[in-house]
Amino acid sequence: MYAQYHESLVRLLYRRTGDRDRAEDLAQEVFVRALEAPPTNPRPWLFAVALNLARDDGRRAARHDRKLEQYSAEQERTAAPAADEEIERREKTDAVRAALAQLSEKDRGALLLKAEGFGYGEIAAALGLAPGAVGTTLARARRRLVEAYRAEEKRGDGSR
Repeated sequence: MYAQYHESLVRLLYRRTGDRDRAEDLAQEVFVRALEAPPTNPRPWLFAVALNLARDDGRRAARHDRKLEQYSAEQERTAAPAADEEIERREKTDAVRAALAQLSEKDRGALLLKAEGFGYGEIAAALGLAPGAVGTTLARARRRLVEAYRAEEKRGDGSR
């Protein structure tokens, strides 16, 4: 299972977390859980567990980030300016992540699983949806993602 799904799991988790090391750690946790309770249908099970772990990790990270922001507000820090291209790339990446964060867990999970090459049946199994509902869920999730991304871009343009 590890050889077959590790790279794909890490890629999904990296898209979700934005941190390669964290994605690797979460993928390892998925496989530990699979060893403890071997799944009968591994692919959807592994990715469902990965999405749940990423969600929980995101909650912990948000709490941690709030603490860091409070600490940073107390500290004065200086940073070297990054190259224009790097700044623009980061802004776009941040806008996509912010747009993804505005989606429901179901929509976000469906889009990430589809991007990872899952079929409708596998997405349905991983997210607990009826197979017939996956197409509609993906279409609505894509539309919501585009709307959220455009709103993020407008917010970004207004702050410049």
